[in-house]
Amino acid sequence: MNYKHFIFALIIGGAFACNKDHPEPEPTEDTGPKLIFRMKMDANQERVDAFGQPATVPSGHGAQTPNFKSISAHYIELAPNAFTQIGEGDVVYHGIETTAGGSTAVDFDQLKKVGNGEVIYSKPLSQITPGDYNYARVSITYQNYDVDFRANGYDLTGTIASFVGFNTYISSHTVKTKTVAVNANKSQGYWAWETPAIGTVYPATVIEGQAPGTTVPNPLHASSPIPPGSCLVTGQFQTPFTVTGNETEDIIIDLSFSVNKSFEWTDAADNNIFEPLDGDTVVDMGLRGLIPIVVE
Repeated sequence: MNYKHFIFALIIGGAFACNKDHPEPEPTEDTGPKLIFRMKMDANQERVDAFGQPATVPSGHGAQTPNFKSISAHYIELAPNAFTQIGEGDVVYHGIETTAGGSTAVDFDQLKKVGNGEVIYSKPLSQITPGDYNYARVSITYQNYDVDFRANGYDLTGTIASFVGFNTYISSHTVKTKTVAVNANKSQGYWAWETPAIGTVYPATVIEGQAPGTTVPNPLHASSPIPPGSCLVTGQFQTPFTVTGNETEDIIIDLSFSVNKSFEWTDAADNNIFEPLDGDTVVDMGLRGLIPIVVE
């Protein structure tokens, strides 16, 4: 099989999808205490399904925990209770949008891309509506991570850049070492895959493609469903998060996402080694849960 065909076989069953369309973020000039959000990718956090229930890897499937390099979000909302509909909570943040590509889209160049444990956004606490919040909703827009695979007897690592916003305008982006020029809108599910060189036979290369939806954890599916085709991940605070309006110090919230065996494939050899040339097909790449944690 041609190496490019191998890459297509690797990705074709893969899945990416996240969306939430809102106006630009509010200004955050303020010298007072701030609400600070950090992105965490936790390999040991419980792995859940689309309904927020514990999920094991199905029989006949293999899975691994990808090595995340960077991630970005387009939307953050705090919801008071399980019946708060999307957009009716405190919308803390939404990404800058543009019509440079025609229809309205997230502006990729304006997105902040962060690594594990880094701050994705901060906002003055004076701009947060006082009250008790039990849930956080976050729409992931971009993910970049490494996954291991085996091909032609070689154990290799490839890098995936996935654009999972409802629509993203991309001038260009760098997968790992190679830059891809786009200059267009890309709908949710656009991906680019950079593979390493295999000796002198196959050079390092980038393949692009488009994939459908994926697992979207939402424990509030019965009372506050997400729009069809979206990937607005919902998570519950361990104890209610309270804003009084009289805060004097910064508050940090870790948005802890489960990446526990989030890269999943049908495993033809039943050996838990991803071997797309031998019949393995990707079936899921979705984040496997969100727990918002107030850092003490």
